[in-house]
Amino acid sequence: MSALIDLHDVGKTFAGGKVALEKVSLTLTADQPRFIAVVGESGSGKTTLARLLLGMIAPTTGTVRYQGDDLQRLSAARRRDFRHDVQAVFQDPYEVYNPFYRVDHVLTMPVRKFRLARSRAEGRALIETALRSVGLRPEEILGRYPHQLSGGQRQRIMVARALLLKPKLIVADEPVSMVDASLRATILTSLRRLHEEMGISILYITHDLATAYQVADSIIVLYRAAVAEAGHVERVVKAPLHPYTQLLIGSIPRVSTERDWVGEERPAGRAPSETGCRFADRCPSATEHCLLQTPPLFRVADDHASACFLQRNAPAMTDAQLSSLLA
Repeated sequence: MSALIDLHDVGKTFAGGKVALEKVSLTLTADQPRFIAVVGESGSGKTTLARLLLGMIAPTTGTVRYQGDDLQRLSAARRRDFRHDVQAVFQDPYEVYNPFYRVDHVLTMPVRKFRLARSRAEGRALIETALRSVGLRPEEILGRYPHQLSGGQRQRIMVARALLLKPKLIVADEPVSMVDASLRATILTSLRRLHEEMGISILYITHDLATAYQVADSIIVLYRAAVAEAGHVERVVKAPLHPYTQLLIGSIPRVSTERDWVGEERPAGRAPSETGCRFADRCPSATEHCLLQTPPLFRVADDHASACFLQRNAPAMTDAQLSSLLA
């Protein structure tokens, strides 16, 4: 299988020594489409991972490769290929639009730049097909300015824009966090359909474990810049092994008159650990061993791994083996 994107021991440290992502390895192939959710709270490293994969920032350690070539050293022609194959849908769609242009501009620009059509009429037909595929009516969208459309409409236009190029990978960074609940299902269903019908891999970045469970096949749970748990979404969500994942699932509000979600209080007398498990200061099961040593990912099943010493009887795996959990 040929690697489309290959992250090898990728880490990112910002000014002041802030570690945003630490030693993540992940391979996405062109001939085996995947729908992977990357979940975690704010500051866990989700968006940093997305920005590294898109080439928007350079890694501090490790390399990100596109079809075998270092993403930071691509020629102009190769970078054009990369931009065709890897598309992004961001959290705030309004920032993508120039308010002085009609929304048509974000759709006609890739048609011209990548020569997707031989005539204006053919280009228009492509755009209308893409809009309809995400539940929009072209006659209600084209010719309008960004401020005349709702947030959900603007976001779906960006999904349609990505679809125009028929990419091999879409990186969707919190694509539904700024739209109301009624539109979340529409946008996520559109992404799922692109994956199933067109064979496009989706990397879905979110803090929302519930939507990740609804649409993804596999899941990576990040905590404080590192992988806490990963595997098939059914295993991870229905039988979480890492205490942090259990906390995330317990924090999902339920339809009940009682407050029954898990609290996040730090165990008394325990400060954050700089040398051991990153979750030790919040973990009710932490021992002195957890404070002194960082746990590896323990492979508890073919499609499930947890970075917790509670699973120490399972074989440890390297970061480079993470992709094999997500197939």
